[in-house]
Amino acid sequence: MISILYSVLIGLLGGVLSTIAMTISEIPSWKKWGLRGVFEWHENQIITVRLFHISDLQHIHFKGIFLFHFLNGALAGIAFPFISSFFTSIIHYIMPFSLLGLLYSIALWILTLAPIHKPITGLSPWRHPLGHLPLLASLGGHIVYGIVLGIIVSLSQR
Repeated sequence: MISILYSVLIGLLGGVLSTIAMTISEIPSWKKWGLRGVFEWHENQIITVRLFHISDLQHIHFKGIFLFHFLNGALAGIAFPFISSFFTSIIHYIMPFSLLGLLYSIALWILTLAPIHKPITGLSPWRHPLGHLPLLASLGGHIVYGIVLGIIVSLSQR
C-alpha cells in the first residue's frame, strides 16, 4: 500500500514538474505563433470555453488553459511509475528511465494529438495553417516532458 501511494506521489510530483518544464519550452512557440501555435494550449482553450460556457473565444483564458494542461500532465505523470514498473528489468539493464520517459511522451503525443486535435480545434495538426513547425514544437514539448518525468522517477528509485 505504501509503495502504491509513493508511486502516486512521485508520479504526481514528476507530472507537475515535467509540465512546468514543458510549459516553459512552449512559451517561444506561443510568442511566435500565438495560441494556435501551441496545440495543447489551443485545445485547452477550446475545452475551457465550451465547458464553462464562455462566449468570449478570442480572449485567452490562461486559468482554464493551465488548469487542464497541469491536470493532464499530473495524471500522465501518475500513470508513468506504474507503466514503467512493467519494464523494470529492461530499465535496469538496457534502458534508462529518461529514455523510457522519452518513449512514453512520444506515445502520449501520438495518442493525444492524432485523435483529438482536429475534432477539438477544427485544425488538422498534419496540415496546420501555420505549417509543420508548431507540430514539431508540440513534439518537442512532449519530449521535454518525458525526459524530465523519466529523470524524476529514476531519482525516486534510487
